[in-house]
Amino acid sequence: MSYRTPALLALALLAGAPAFAAENTPVGTWTTIDDATGKPKSIVQITETDGKLEGKVLEVLQSEQGPHPVCKACDGERKDKPVEGMVILWDVVKDGDVWDGGRILDPKNGKTYKVKLTMLDGGQKLDVHGYIGFALLGRSQVWERKSP
Repeated sequence: MSYRTPALLALALLAGAPAFAAENTPVGTWTTIDDATGKPKSIVQITETDGKLEGKVLEVLQSEQGPHPVCKACDGERKDKPVEGMVILWDVVKDGDVWDGGRILDPKNGKTYKVKLTMLDGGQKLDVHGYIGFALLGRSQVWERKSP
């Protein structure tokens, strides 16, 4: 397609802007990938409310407990509750090119970690880095964006 005037080019770029913006944020649905096995583990939906991100498990794809695991290792209100439907990511806010400041729960061990999210591969992948203390320490998973 040829754009002969700057106005047409500008309109074409603006028409594509919302799709680009959506790919530049963690908001959406993700397939979590196990960092040890490389296999898909679950489907997580990340939403934003009042500038804070929250992630909820929509479906567990692989679990040592079978198709509908519960969080046996969790404390408090999450103890022995189904992982599907559980909020595992909360209070994450945008900080420059990353999202930081929140927490992430690992339902396998019941532990909560600080979390840092970084967009990769043009917004098609998300580096999810959980850590205690300093961000240089910890472990990462790369989640893959699900197609709408």
